[in-house]
Order: sequence, then C-alpha cells, then structure tokens
Amino acid sequence: MANVPNILVVEDDRETRTLIAKYLRTNSCNVTTAADGREMEKVMADTRVDLLILDVMLPGEDGLSLCRKVRAESQLPIIMLTARGEDVDRILGLEMGADDYLPKPFNPRELLARINAVLRRQATALNASATPNATALSFAGWQIDLRLRELRNPQGARVAMTSAEFDLLRAFVERSGRVLSRDSLLDLTQGRSAGSFERSIDVLVSRIRRKIEVDPQDAQMIKTVRSGGYMFTPTVEAVATATTN
Repeated sequence: MANVPNILVVEDDRETRTLIAKYLRTNSCNVTTAADGREMEKVMADTRVDLLILDVMLPGEDGLSLCRKVRAESQLPIIMLTARGEDVDRILGLEMGADDYLPKPFNPRELLARINAVLRRQATALNASATPNATALSFAGWQIDLRLRELRNPQGARVAMTSAEFDLLRAFVERSGRVLSRDSLLDLTQGRSAGSFERSIDVLVSRIRRKIEVDPQDAQMIKTVRSGGYMFTPTVEAVATATTN
C-alpha cells in the first residue's frame, strides 16, 4: 500500500469530482476531494498529498492563483484541468508552475495516464537524489546535476525548478550548439503520448530564461532560432561531483 499515491482532486462540479474520484479509486489510487481553495488547504494541512489535480475555474480563489501559491512552497506535482481547450488557460497554468494540463472534456483514462507519467518523473527524481557521486554538467558557471536533478547557480545556490523545466534544460545542455525544433524538444522531454502542444515549450523556455539568463529579454544562453526552434549556446563540460545537501 506504500506505493499507492494520495491524490487530491480540487473541482467545484460535484459530478466531475465524483467521476474522477471513482475512476482513480478503481485504479489503485487513494483520493481526497475538495470543492474550493479553502477545502484544498484544509486537506493539505492534515493529509500527505502526492499529486494535486486542480481545476482552473473555482469559486473564490481560482485554480491559477492556488497553483502559484502551492508552487511557491513546494514541488508537489500539479495537473491543471482547463476549460474547453483554451490555450490561454493552458499557458497560464504552465507559467504558474503546473507540471501538466488537461482540457475538458477529457477521458478519465487519459487523466490516469497523465498522473502516472508525472508520478514516474517524480519517482525518478527522488530515486536519483539518493545516488552518491552524481555526474554533473557545467556551463557558464552553472552546474546541473543529472542524478540529483538539481541546478545550482555560479554562487553555488540551488535554483528551484519544476520537473518539466529540469527535463527541458537537460535536453538543451546535453545538446549544446545544436538547433532543436519545438517538435524535437517535445519528443525529448514530454513525448507525443502526452498530447503536448508546441507553445508549452515556449512557456518553459521563458521560465528557464528567467532563472539562468542575465537579461531574459535578451537571452544569450538559450537563443531563439527563427523558423527553427532554439539553440543552447554555452560550452558544456562534464564534471564529477560529490553528493550535495
């Protein structure tokens, strides 16, 4: 039972909330539900949550604001449920730090697939964090630890990153000097089965630039290639590093 994930579903529509909870419970998940942000916060204060499913449209504080608050305090995996394919909601959700999104109406099987994919990435990160003598790559004074899944700035401070941000930065660093199309970046990081769209890459690039570029508006490390995609420009070197705290 230790491997059964505890999932919190925050959805104000009772029928949708009940449908999601029933389907996930029949597929080996522990599920708690909440109808709004206040109920969500109460559950999270009393219960361990492994993944949060968060609707955008909620009474009171909306899902985007709640996502931003949760992400500011933890790396808890978050899947956003958005209105009928609204790209604006999807992009905003990614910008607020969501790990994935799913437009309504959706097939519960697809939601379960998204949950499993996000939890696998989380498990990989947790397992890697216990591995000593991790191999790392350095660029422009920065260091990215591929096993600990950590990014440290030139001063040695750890920089918070979501799983999706780390996966994309790793794809860039491991292919420095190559032009990478949005399609190829989707394949390298999220996979076609995730049903992702190209704009999600642009959103993640923007978020990474804000963390590593001196001037995100005049990016020098992750260059935009017109009609091509992106290119990571710094020289990258492999280094061996001891486990860091």
